[in-house]
Amino acid sequence: MNDFTTDTFFNGQIRVKQYRYGYRFAIDAVLLAYHARLSSGDRVVDLGTGCCIIPLILVYRNPGAKVYGVEVQEELGRLAAFNVQENCMSDRISILCRDLKTLNPDITSGPVDVVVSNPPYRKAQSGRVNPDQQRAIARHEIKVTLYDIVEASRRLLHTSGRFITVYPAERTTDILMQMRSTRIEPKFLRMIHPGPSTDAKLVLVEGVKGGQPGIKIAPPLTIRRKDGSYTDEVKKMFIP
Repeated sequence: MNDFTTDTFFNGQIRVKQYRYGYRFAIDAVLLAYHARLSSGDRVVDLGTGCCIIPLILVYRNPGAKVYGVEVQEELGRLAAFNVQENCMSDRISILCRDLKTLNPDITSGPVDVVVSNPPYRKAQSGRVNPDQQRAIARHEIKVTLYDIVEASRRLLHTSGRFITVYPAERTTDILMQMRSTRIEPKFLRMIHPGPSTDAKLVLVEGVKGGQPGIKIAPPLTIRRKDGSYTDEVKKMFIP
């Protein structure tokens, strides 16, 4: 057990075990889960679920939702399944260890309402690749590319279904072009700034399969104040 740490959310209502030295989720996963507003009874797929933090948050906030977490790395898939069981959510969250390129609506008993993904941010040959394989695969397009993520989302969603992702701000053009080329029309965009005087580092994007052109640009989200504390909006994301 020394190879793992345990983190808690919502005053201990959610407990998440993570690899101490492998891939660990960051604030971007929390931002994505918060912005994925669900309706009662929604069926959701999380592509690249990692330790399953996004499905756990979604189901905690939306008890009527059914979420499928898909993970290509077997060891992370086993960890995700453990976290689901430990949080007593096995009736609402299913973990699938599958290659995204093979996904189709049969695995979810038909098309779903929402697909969320916190995908690898870097192209395979860009920048320094982490020597830890688990982290490298999670951060670089080694086993899955941006095209794979968006194309899998198109296959899984029903017409008018929503795709929601968080991505590096510097690759905004890439994600918007990829979505439109696969008939997922970008409908919502929000830039995320680490602090009040910094450039945007991330972007939240939502699209609708088969949607009409027209995008809403939301006010920017700032994560931390000048003193390093979370802003009021971000604090709300951690409140049960």
